Amino acid sequence: MVTPRHPNDTVTLAPGVLLTVVRLATLNVAGVVRMGSTPGGVDRLFRRVPAADGVQITVQEGTVTVHLYVVAEASVNLREMSVQIQKSVERAIREILGMKVNSINVHIEDVAFSRIPEPAEES
Repeated sequence: MVTPRHPNDTVTLAPGVLLTVVRLATLNVAGVVRMGSTPGGVDRLFRRVPAADGVQITVQEGTVTVHLYVVAEASVNLREMSVQIQKSVERAIREILGMKVNSINVHIEDVAFSRIPEPAEES
C-alpha cells in the first residue's frame, strides 16, 4: 500500500473513472455483446447514483456496489458468463482502483442471436 507523502494529501476518483473501468472489464468477458440500458428513476435524474451505459454504481464508506445490465450472446452459458463478469469486475475494482467490493449484480437484459444468412437464389 502506498502511504501519502503528507498527512493532508488525498486522491479523488471521478465517478466516470469508476464507470469506465467497470464497463470495460464487463465488455472484455466472452459472451457479452454490449451493455444494456440502465434503468432510470429519481436517483438517476438527480445524479445521486452514478450510472451510464449499463453500469450503476454506489459507493458507501469506500465500498463499491455495482449493478450491470448486459446483452449476451445466445450461444453462451449465461450463468458462467455472469460469474466471469463478476470476477473480472471485482478484480478490476480491487487492482486498478484499490477499492473494496460489496456486491456485483449482473442483470441480463436480452440475448442476441446472430442472423443466419439466407441462401442465395439461383437463376
